Amino acid sequence: MGYDVQVEPGVKLYVEDLNPAGRKTIVFLHGWPLSHKQFEYQFDVLPAMGFRCIGIDWRGFGKSDKPAGGYHYDRLADDIRAVVGTLQLHDFILAGHSTGGSIAIRYMARHNGYGVSKLILIDAAAPTGFTPETADQLLDLALNDRPKMMRQVTETFFFQYITEPFSDWFFQMGLQAAGWSTAAIIRTLRDERLDADLPKIAAPTLIVHGVRDRVIPFAQALELHRRIRNSQLAPFQYSGHGPFWEERVKFNRLVMQFAGT
Repeated sequence: MGYDVQVEPGVKLYVEDLNPAGRKTIVFLHGWPLSHKQFEYQFDVLPAMGFRCIGIDWRGFGKSDKPAGGYHYDRLADDIRAVVGTLQLHDFILAGHSTGGSIAIRYMARHNGYGVSKLILIDAAAPTGFTPETADQLLDLALNDRPKMMRQVTETFFFQYITEPFSDWFFQMGLQAAGWSTAAIIRTLRDERLDADLPKIAAPTLIVHGVRDRVIPFAQALELHRRIRNSQLAPFQYSGHGPFWEERVKFNRLVMQFAGT
């Protein structure tokens, strides 16, 4: 079931809500520059196992509205808070991938983890995101040849082999975003840090990270584990930046186990 939720006047986010009667709720925040569709292979499995799965497209991405502004962590976290309030969610697991992990961290700090019982960070772009060099290169491509940028993202994302049809699907998902929102998030990943947010996270936290990640190095997962109290680290030896794709069976099992404890 999909619907729109207004997060501020004139801005609505698209929400995919699967198995609303599920016994436990997991809210998924996708990575840049993708959409909730990146979690297809979780949505195939987890609702059938009794979970309510909610995928949110951030502003500027997927099926959500694409306003000119609001692409900083505070506003993006406030958007999630608005969805949580509208859907009256409580005692849910918040799972964020890459930049979605950054937004989840800011949500925990800025909104005191409102409604969240547990946190899952998946190859989170934290405490830092892109280096200035990487950001400037991606920004130049985003503003001048966004399809080429998306092809480059595809080439660095995966450790395991992906088929050409899968690559095409991933590529098109990234191009659903607006050009301006794609560029704005690159600047956010370059300019905003999350160091001050980490000590404010009190919920039990599972840190999942691909050991072969070329987008956000595994060293950042070690840093998160060191700085987030009550956290556990789950290295995925055969994954790059997308363990929920590359080791999906292991990933789904781990999420179910963590959510159920």
